[in-house]
Amino acid sequence: MQPSNDFKKLLIEAFILQLETDLVAMKESARANHEAATHEESKAENEYDTRGLEAAYLAGAQAKRAGEIDEVLALFKTMSFKAFQPKDPVQAGALIAVEVDGKPSRLLMMPKGGAVRLQFQGENIQIVTPASSLGEALLGQRAGDTVEFEVGDQLRECELIAVE
Repeated sequence: MQPSNDFKKLLIEAFILQLETDLVAMKESARANHEAATHEESKAENEYDTRGLEAAYLAGAQAKRAGEIDEVLALFKTMSFKAFQPKDPVQAGALIAVEVDGKPSRLLMMPKGGAVRLQFQGENIQIVTPASSLGEALLGQRAGDTVEFEVGDQLRECELIAVE
């Protein structure tokens, strides 16, 4: 098994690659929908024909999502990812090993990009932010701590195994 610093460095590179790929795809999709919305065939045939309007809304939403992906990508490229010591508290840039309801998982604490997932070296790793109930509960905690967080109307438990 690789030392955690190498693993983390490769993980960050993999997230950057995935985000770059997602950004290109989202921009292309937004461009295609914009063209569909403005194409001659998208003109409304009657007052109930909303194809062009729907394509325009979709293109706008996709352009907004592309902007969000671009922000997260810029953050990954400029943020300093330090190596955490075993007793360091969770903060932005921390790779966190947890057990949620008894199931092991790994999370990457980031200021933005919540719920982005990556399959990396046989593990499913998810970005979590302080804006989520789990991210808020984990922030400032240390390995060995147990936190509770809400998902909908359910209270769930998360044990912090390691902070890297």
